[in-house]
Amino acid sequence: MSRLKELRKYVDHELNMMEDDSKRNSAVAHLYGVSLAAAMIAKKRGLDAELSSMAAMLHDLYAYKTGSYDDHAHRGAELAGSILRELKLTDENETDIICSAIYHHDNKLVMDSPMDEILKDADVIHHCMDDLSKPIKEKEQARFDKLCAEFGM
Repeated sequence: MSRLKELRKYVDHELNMMEDDSKRNSAVAHLYGVSLAAAMIAKKRGLDAELSSMAAMLHDLYAYKTGSYDDHAHRGAELAGSILRELKLTDENETDIICSAIYHHDNKLVMDSPMDEILKDADVIHHCMDDLSKPIKEKEQARFDKLCAEFGM
């Protein structure tokens, strides 16, 4: 089984423990949607699609498990590191790359490493494209506009 499939199996198990069907469905849609977008962005930019997709699968897991978005990016990075070490899916360098992306993903106004930027961009794509009736958040507008230009949309 691939590393991504193994990680998805773990994440699915965690999400299936959520009691609220609506919240669970939203969590699944968001994590899988961001994961797909991250893989596509990474491929286009010549970066590691698998690691990008893995980071995306874990990026909001802390918030979904706890029900809290308070400092969810930083706490989520810690959770992701412990999950990856427990499952032995990544080496330390890969774990650091994934955790950095998760740690920084909530600050959409700052530029970070190329791998960090993939997760931010994938998150923005999902936020903006998942429900087209919602207005784009001000903090995401400039990033979304750049993504639209990059992808010819």
